[in-house]
Parts: sequence; C-alpha cells; structure tokens
Amino acid sequence: MNNYEKILDYANKNNGYITTKETKNLEINNAFLSDLVDAKKIERVGTGIYKLPGYPIDNFYILSKSSKNMCYSHATALYLLDMSDRIPLIYDITVPYNYSGNLLNNKNVCLRYVKEDIFTLGMIELKTVNDLTVQCYDLERTICDIIKDKNRMDKEIYSRGLKEYASNKNKNILKLIQYAKKLDIENEVIELMEVLL
Repeated sequence: MNNYEKILDYANKNNGYITTKETKNLEINNAFLSDLVDAKKIERVGTGIYKLPGYPIDNFYILSKSSKNMCYSHATALYLLDMSDRIPLIYDITVPYNYSGNLLNNKNVCLRYVKEDIFTLGMIELKTVNDLTVQCYDLERTICDIIKDKNRMDKEIYSRGLKEYASNKNKNILKLIQYAKKLDIENEVIELMEVLL
C-alpha cells in the first residue's frame, strides 16, 4: 500500500476524516495530502482537517479537531446528549482561562472560560450523529453549567433541559451534587432539584 492509499484507507476507517496530525502519526509527509486535494480525492474542511468526498460535513467533529483543549458544553452539550432537539447555530465550547487557540476568532463559537482544575470535570467522549468522537460534558456537568449560566441561556432550552434531566432514568443526583459543590452552586442545584423531582 503506497502513501496515498494509506491516507485514503485511514480516512475510510475513520468515517471519512483524517487530520495532518494523524497523517504525521502514519509517518507520511503532508505533501501527500495536498496531492490528494489537487486530485480531488479528499477535501480540506478546516485547518489541518480533511474528508473524503461523499461523507457528510460534521461541524462538531471539525471544530473539535481545531483545538485539543476544548469541550462542548451548555446548549450544545444538551443537543449532543439528546436533551435538546435544537441544532446549535452557535456552538457552546468551554476552554481553560489560558486558552489561546484559533477558536477565539470563530464567530460561530461561544467560548466559556473556566479554571484549569474544573475544566476536565465531567468530560466524556461521545459519538456525533456521523459516528465521530468528540469531547463533551456529561449530563450532570451540563446541568450544573446551564444552572450556573442560566442568565445567558435561551429560556426554552434551559427549562426543557432541566425537565429532561428530571425525567431521565440515567440521572445521577449524587454526582450532580458533587459537581455542584465543586462549581460553587450547591444550594441553587439542591433547591431546583427539590422543585423538579
């Protein structure tokens, strides 16, 4: 298998996508990617991100590959966790305070900043609708985030998210309270849950 075939094979196995970093891990020069773009065998869909023609554009995946220090949160996390049916037009992304990546200049992104020590709290990997892996906060962290930032949330998405959580059979109230304590919103979360449950 030559280098061109290796790239196409990798992308095929990764639901149509390959990055320059992954190409480097395959010990293949990025010039081979450029040749494949010129030959219309792959398309460039973002900085260092390529996809095979015929595969759908997955903005969640493309954005997630543009920065390793990011996590989908708030309304976007609700959507990814099947707690909202509103497809995000603006992507809610949480980053550490010291973040300086290229998401800063993206007008389709709403960045939320947190301290480094709580950035990874509740972070999970999940699959997008196109079966590609992205980082997102789990159910309990997302509920804490929307409660903490309720004044910046769409009221309909906020109240539906809380109702969906209250009726969700996989909810973990103990974990929710542990997260709320770390995020300094314990009393608020307990009061809300007493009303909802």
